[in-house]
Amino acid sequence: MPRKLLAATALCSVLAGAATAQNYEISVWSGGSSEADSYRWEAIEMAADILEREAAIRGEDISITVDYMWEFGGWAEFKQAVTLAAEAGDAPEIVVTSHLDIAPWSQAGYIVPVEDYLDLDAWPLSDVYPNLMDIATFGGVQWGVPQDAESRPFFFWREHMLAIGYTDAEIDALPEAVLNGEYTLQNVLEDATRAVELGLVEEGMGFYPRVSNGPDYAQFYQSFGGELYDPETGNLVLDREAMTEFYQFFVDAVEAGVTSRTHIGTDWNEWYADVANGNAAIWHGGTWHYGRYIREGNEDFFGTVAFTLIPAGGEGNGRANTITHPLVYLVTDQGDDDVQNIAAQLVEIATEPRINSLHAIKSAHLAVAESQSIVPLYSQDPWADAATSVLLPHANSQPNHPDYGVYSEAMWSGLESAWTGVQTPAEAVAELEAELVSVLGDELIVR
Repeated sequence: MPRKLLAATALCSVLAGAATAQNYEISVWSGGSSEADSYRWEAIEMAADILEREAAIRGEDISITVDYMWEFGGWAEFKQAVTLAAEAGDAPEIVVTSHLDIAPWSQAGYIVPVEDYLDLDAWPLSDVYPNLMDIATFGGVQWGVPQDAESRPFFFWREHMLAIGYTDAEIDALPEAVLNGEYTLQNVLEDATRAVELGLVEEGMGFYPRVSNGPDYAQFYQSFGGELYDPETGNLVLDREAMTEFYQFFVDAVEAGVTSRTHIGTDWNEWYADVANGNAAIWHGGTWHYGRYIREGNEDFFGTVAFTLIPAGGEGNGRANTITHPLVYLVTDQGDDDVQNIAAQLVEIATEPRINSLHAIKSAHLAVAESQSIVPLYSQDPWADAATSVLLPHANSQPNHPDYGVYSEAMWSGLESAWTGVQTPAEAVAELEAELVSVLGDELIVR
């Protein structure tokens, strides 16, 4: 019998043979979370209740106590806390974190493969979108299970697009035009420029990017044909031409007056208020921002905003794309197969469509499983339904590579240097290449 099937039956065997109550204490730590993301841990509480009830019907007596932490100050503080706890042998049983942590944490021995405890070919895991399950792998091993999904689209303020000459029908057709490469980043610059020239928005707010580093910016590199990762070798990739064109796009936006040279570091609260209320013409952000737009006073999102994939760099140059950066459930190494088995079973139950949909809708995230599309709470939500159909089929991810964090930070540093005028795009890319070659060595392919 395959190992995963042996493991999947282990829990039942343990419980069936127990003469006394089995008590488990399961701790869940969730990074990058707020109160809107409460189902990241409440789903585990729900799963514990279900597992206890199922055991009771079989005549078994188990008790599962779930506690959680989600207030860590930020991602850096969360990851440091997990690392220190793991090194001290006191890690939480379940961690909800970025899929990018899989590579370094698996190599460090902090986590165990969920495939050792769960049947990936059985429901509900068989129902999870294959591209999302793949994101939770490293080295051909299934280390985690997607907890949620999101995407990072382009947004357009409809009123401003109408004012510069688009019809409602043309705005509605933008997603298809972007997908087909008929509306590109060059069109974005043209439209943003017209919005500024006509006084629809202030200078610097024609195109209003996010204010700090994030997966969003890797999308622009891909827009110009760049590849982040070579699946055949497992190496990271630097495409000089694509990176230069990516940097040049933001330099052009600054020089056209549609993006501010000093935009980086803008207060996030200011940014949210601006994009939610029409102070910017075109911007990019996350699907989960939808909830924040509503809180900022935009009560007619679909009447005021259109959204698309990130456009290709130019006609025949690159591709439209979007990056999803799902959080994943990971089971930590407790040195106790029974505890790890319980934790994995809880993760599996928490992934069931109805339970996961609670998180998706409350936090404005997207589905992880195909059958969530028929869960009424999800299917009847206009944002979830629209974003899933337009974005998720085309989503890719940043690579699970131990050194991708170095790559990402260096790419952002180069962009910042070009954006602010410290270096030309060519100079910034040359410095980026030198840094990455020095740090990554044979782990980098330069094209």
